[in-house]
Amino acid sequence: MKNKKSTFALILCSVVMLFAGFFLTACSSNITIKSIERSSTTGLTDTYTIYYSDGSTYDFQITNGQDGIDGRDGSDVTILDIYNKYVAEYGDISYADFLEKYLNINISDNSLIINKCLLSSLKVYSEFTVSSVYMYGPNIVTSNSISISSGSAVIYKVDNDYTYLITNYHVVYSSSANSDCENGLAYNINGYLYGSESSPVSTSTKDNSGYTVYDYGDYAISLEYVGGSIDYNIAVLKASTQDLLDINSQICAVEMADSYYVGETAIAIGNTEDEGISVTEGIVSVDNEFISLALDSTSRSYRVLRIDTAIYGGNSGGGLFNNRGELIGITNAGSSSDENINYAIPISIVKNVTENILNYTDGSIHKVTLGISITTSNSRYQYDTTSGLGKIIEDVTLSEVTTSSIASTLGLASGDIIKSIIVNGTTYTINRYFDIGDILLLVKVGDTLQINYTRNSSNILSDIYTVTSSNIS
Repeated sequence: MKNKKSTFALILCSVVMLFAGFFLTACSSNITIKSIERSSTTGLTDTYTIYYSDGSTYDFQITNGQDGIDGRDGSDVTILDIYNKYVAEYGDISYADFLEKYLNINISDNSLIINKCLLSSLKVYSEFTVSSVYMYGPNIVTSNSISISSGSAVIYKVDNDYTYLITNYHVVYSSSANSDCENGLAYNINGYLYGSESSPVSTSTKDNSGYTVYDYGDYAISLEYVGGSIDYNIAVLKASTQDLLDINSQICAVEMADSYYVGETAIAIGNTEDEGISVTEGIVSVDNEFISLALDSTSRSYRVLRIDTAIYGGNSGGGLFNNRGELIGITNAGSSSDENINYAIPISIVKNVTENILNYTDGSIHKVTLGISITTSNSRYQYDTTSGLGKIIEDVTLSEVTTSSIASTLGLASGDIIKSIIVNGTTYTINRYFDIGDILLLVKVGDTLQINYTRNSSNILSDIYTVTSSNIS
């Protein structure tokens, strides 16, 4: 029997070729494609009909694998399928640009992409136990109760048993929680998928600790804290995959972007003001900057991307997407004085912190230490005339190398300029100093490291170093 996935790839290629041929005709006639539908099937052969704007049609046939299934469980080939195939084969192009360039269809909004992203979006409620102290006559009385906060999350990975979600650490953490919340983490966490949303309702029932039990309704999905980091404001949750599928069989993980650019579309999806999942759209205003947040009693510096996309309370932990439906960040903060200045955690941090948490069993971040101090110089904007995109780059220079560290073992010295880090044979270019920290989040015990650097204008590739447990803290 033919491989289903390969068969479907051939189907898409065939349809793309038909579309390419049609486009040459459409350029001169202004006839456009209205829809493509599977009009009949004999099991091994499917007939697809293209319906044109002038009322005419065109039929073509596709031979499937031996069982007549085309790799999408018998469902129709859609224009979005063809777009995804095109991107995989020929490179980056927005959905709207693809339709306009090859099908002569002009779509002025991102509704199709947004609707797909909604399948990966959730609203989240976190319960915290809190203590209140007050005077009752001459006596000081302490009262314990449940406090509920709301936020958002995105689906990161769907496995057979569990589905993993990403949110902000501050969505599931409260500095004012009492000792019943271990390390300030939520006492109870529940979520709702888009389209199946509800809210918690107080009941007269008390749990074993004497706290009020809230009824979340039939659509609620129980969420469990896996791990997180207050230093990165990222937390990973998990839920039973079956519980999610019972609510919506079409759930899917977000697609991760490799990068983002200033001016790129920035679509935020989240539980705005706890009124349910909603969508706002803007652009990336600043690619990287630092803001200070105090999630507890300590103020910390966080690297973020700035957006003019409107976000509000409850959006925390929600997805920020580009116009290809790829995740470019997790929304986490906004300006209290300017609604056009808001922030998200960049995708490189989101991906690498999440993978780091899932790689270890204690729910904490563990990071390899190179043993270096760095300085930067020659910061400049580099514009690519081919892609029409640009980015800021800088020289990352070693100012100090610790004795007996990984860096010293590999022969690096003060004054060397780091060009790239190679992890298990994969090269990661160092364009900004913070790239080093992002990359090191991915390194585990047993991984191999090499460093490409320049010294006195000579390019040098270090030896290979195998990471041990003593290198990771």
